[in-house]
Amino acid sequence: MTTPDTASPRGTQPRETPLRSVHESLGATMTEFAGWLMPVRYRSETAEHQAVRTAAGLFDLSHMGEIAVRGPGAAAALDYALVGHLSAVPVGRARYTMICAADGGILDDLIVYRLGAEEFLVVANAANTAVVHQALAERAAGQDARVTDETDGYALIAIQGPAAAGILAQLSPADLGALKYYAGQRAAVAGREVLLARTGYTGEDGFELFTRPADAEPLWTALSDAGSGAGLRPAGLAARDTLRLEAGMPLYGNELGPDITPFDAGLGRVVKLGKPGDFVGRAALEAAAQAPPRRVLVGLRSETRRVPRHGYPVLWDGQHRGVVTSGAPSPTLGVPIAMAYVDPGVTGEPDGSRLAVDVRGRAEPARLTPLPFYHRNQDQPH
Repeated sequence: MTTPDTASPRGTQPRETPLRSVHESLGATMTEFAGWLMPVRYRSETAEHQAVRTAAGLFDLSHMGEIAVRGPGAAAALDYALVGHLSAVPVGRARYTMICAADGGILDDLIVYRLGAEEFLVVANAANTAVVHQALAERAAGQDARVTDETDGYALIAIQGPAAAGILAQLSPADLGALKYYAGQRAAVAGREVLLARTGYTGEDGFELFTRPADAEPLWTALSDAGSGAGLRPAGLAARDTLRLEAGMPLYGNELGPDITPFDAGLGRVVKLGKPGDFVGRAALEAAAQAPPRRVLVGLRSETRRVPRHGYPVLWDGQHRGVVTSGAPSPTLGVPIAMAYVDPGVTGEPDGSRLAVDVRGRAEPARLTPLPFYHRNQDQPH
């Protein structure tokens, strides 16, 4: 989950979220992640994971980057800067998209909220916020658009799980039933103004609350109190990682990176080649869309108890044919699981017994498994 390139530059201190004192009072184990001091777990990451699957979990996501793009040319600037067709997004809705380099490599995956006709909020991964801000500013040059990094002006709290809507309904007059998946609106929660979005990174229904830093602690406390009888637990980075892995959601630095195109990652659908006008990376991505795949992102289910981890080789008949990008024991499935990039030919072979992962020098049998590993039972709101 934490890799060397996500640490703070040498000699600098990690940034703290407005909820640090809350995490410490709850007994959280803190770790440096993407230049921020974050809770990795409180007591049991497995219990936190299971709470999200069966009830609800409360997450501090204040390390994520928030970049505003405003002005008459904001939509056109984002259409040029990103692979998505952002000018087609209605006000009040959001899109998952990516910002790519000219060669088609992924600089970051993003969620973009359209807050008004001339106002967008771009949410970037913490480690990439500066890169995304700089790229957006450069790509907006010549457009009537202003690009500002407003990360310091936000705290971000997520409540995820089947009980999330019921807990939130106790604190907000907003019509949560009418709030669609990948939509966001201004709302009051516990008397505090927030941007309330029906988004998340866990595979469950849930909400993300963008708020002023000064309001973060009162909101966290109100949500915790409202969920105390519903099984709500605070959840850290470790549970968030196993939840997103079960849900087959990519992580930048693992499944996504500058040497990977959206088509490599099986996410070519986010590249809107049919939108009018040029955009950065169009030529390379048009070529990637037509070319045979260089690699395929697959799910693996271990046949033993040993866990495939990031960077472990994937073997086919003893030959190195891929690499694990993310792996962990699955609390929901009760077996180790992983995502991996493999050579295209591996996916077409019917005999799974020839597939293995090199776990510290020992070939551990594994089987290909469709992604995602986990589907929640209830219908997704849409």
